[in-house]
Amino acid sequence: MTSTTSTYSFAVKETLLAKQSIFTVDATDRSKGRTMPHFTVKLFEEALDGTTEPKIIQALTDAATKVYGEDFRPLVVVELFGIPRHRWGSGGAPAEAEAAAVTLNMREAGLTRFDPAVLISNITDAVVEVFGEQLRKNVAVHLVGVLPGRSGVGGEVV
Repeated sequence: MTSTTSTYSFAVKETLLAKQSIFTVDATDRSKGRTMPHFTVKLFEEALDGTTEPKIIQALTDAATKVYGEDFRPLVVVELFGIPRHRWGSGGAPAEAEAAAVTLNMREAGLTRFDPAVLISNITDAVVEVFGEQLRKNVAVHLVGVLPGRSGVGGEVV
């Protein structure tokens, strides 16, 4: 991994396959809200310094479990991507202010069970907890609902 393509992923294939039954969504799982939340976080690469990665992974996982409960913890996946500062722009120019873009992909049903404002607030608070209050106004959160049958694990549609 080079400094210009700094990527830190907290998704271990063996763990996913070993726990594949957790990710199989049937009627029982749906009633428990098991919707495999997947966070993608983009930040300036210098923000990912080897000490912040475990903190933001933990904070985002905690943010999801505050809304969905502790049973959700083993389902949360977090991927962190460091973007070189000159490759991030806003308003037609390279960005100067620190920023974070967080996308949470999960089953549509999981996003409609709770007020999205609470989830967005928890996610924003998690990022601010790790990277500081000065970042709050530049944290963009996107909630993306995935329809049933539109995702998979291990080559299987779930």
